[in-house]
Amino acid sequence: MVKARSLTRRLVVLLLAFVCVPIAIYITLRDAADERQALLLDSVQEQGRIVARALAPLVQQDSSPLPYLAEELARYGNTTTRLKVLFRPAGETGPSGFYFVAAAPAVESAQLADEREALLRQGILSAVASTCADRVSLADRYRAPDGSEEVLTSITPVLGPTGCWAIVMSHPLESFIGAQLGRPYWARPEIQIAGGIYLLLAALTLGVFASIRRSMARFRHLAQQVRTEGVESVSFTARNEIAELSSVAREFDRMIGRLRASARHLRQTAEDNAHAFKTPIAIMRQALEPLKRMREPEDRARRAVQIIDASIERLDSLVAAARRMDEAMAELVDPPRGRVQFSALIGRLAAGYRPLIEGRRLALVSDIDSGIVVQGGEELIETIIENILDNAVGFSPEHGRVELSLKRRGGRAELRVRDQGPGVPEGDLERIFERRYSQRPEEGSGDQGDDQRWHSGLGLWIVRRNVEAMGGDARAMNAPDRGLIVEVNLPLAD
Repeated sequence: MVKARSLTRRLVVLLLAFVCVPIAIYITLRDAADERQALLLDSVQEQGRIVARALAPLVQQDSSPLPYLAEELARYGNTTTRLKVLFRPAGETGPSGFYFVAAAPAVESAQLADEREALLRQGILSAVASTCADRVSLADRYRAPDGSEEVLTSITPVLGPTGCWAIVMSHPLESFIGAQLGRPYWARPEIQIAGGIYLLLAALTLGVFASIRRSMARFRHLAQQVRTEGVESVSFTARNEIAELSSVAREFDRMIGRLRASARHLRQTAEDNAHAFKTPIAIMRQALEPLKRMREPEDRARRAVQIIDASIERLDSLVAAARRMDEAMAELVDPPRGRVQFSALIGRLAAGYRPLIEGRRLALVSDIDSGIVVQGGEELIETIIENILDNAVGFSPEHGRVELSLKRRGGRAELRVRDQGPGVPEGDLERIFERRYSQRPEEGSGDQGDDQRWHSGLGLWIVRRNVEAMGGDARAMNAPDRGLIVEVNLPLAD
């Protein structure tokens, strides 16, 4: 047996892959970028430490180093490595005591003053204000007063006899490492572009899945309409939106067309065969009438007439059964659909059956809810009711009772017919719906006297086939005390 494979399950697996794979790749690339960034940061911070060590002898002498400081800074500073020196005189405390005294490349005094205020607001100077002894490693993005962005990589304090000196190293954001420092990994342009492309591919893939699923849902809905409503003006091809499924849609339309043609052929064949057989049967029956009216026929002649009459009756039943079987097969292939007034239909059939049932010395008890409308075919439902009632009447004892009820049960109509016959062995409750199965006595047994008729064993088989063709179900159960209950459930009309 081929194992069913769910498209939804595959879509879930694909969604998990779309979520998990980029996360794993992102974490791997982010860790690698963090390691690279740490190496770069260590390199530039070590550069700041070396510059501070080179300047330490100058700022630690007793005389003021200011006349020589700018010249010394120019030896180390350039357009990609910017150096500034902050000084806090001895006796001053706190970060507000620091002032810029030199810069390389050279910067306007007003700009240095603005930059000092920015460093104070951002709390960067607070890190060296307490001890003026510890080198501070940073990787903070910083917007200078002129609007340019820089990355502060280190502030190295040097304690001298005149006060505390702080050597600040920074790099422009557009320099070879500036774009990497002080920025989250996900905010990098290349990561955002790659993420956008990935999301676009994921959306396209999911869109393809959704389109296939939507087309399959249309096919399913149309198939349900064809099955329950007999929609002939709409085709699978007209509902399809995916080019690759066009051939499938055309094959479905061809298959439905052939099934409908087969159903029409079966119905026509059943009608033609019944008409062809009924005519000679009627002639034979008519020819027997004079023999039946003979006043003193011989015993052998009387017996021959009885045998011929019984054979004609059986042949008539065979023709009727064959026609019912062909019609049942046609209804399975292409059952009629429509709104059927179930309550009114059962009421009419019960009224028509009442004389027959009472003629058999039986009682018919009806309990029918009004206004029940089902989706199906009126002829199919008539056949269902007639076959169930025939079965109940055939097995009911004299002076027994046949109970007929119709109720609403949720979205379905429940029809029940109960007789007071012998019931059915539990193991045969499903078999009674099989083709040619019958528990009636064989012809000639004499159990039913003159009322004995030949039975084809197709009645309940046709009942179940017709019910299933209309989207319902049929089952049988033994009554608690005595008799058989046949239950039919049909979908209510919208």
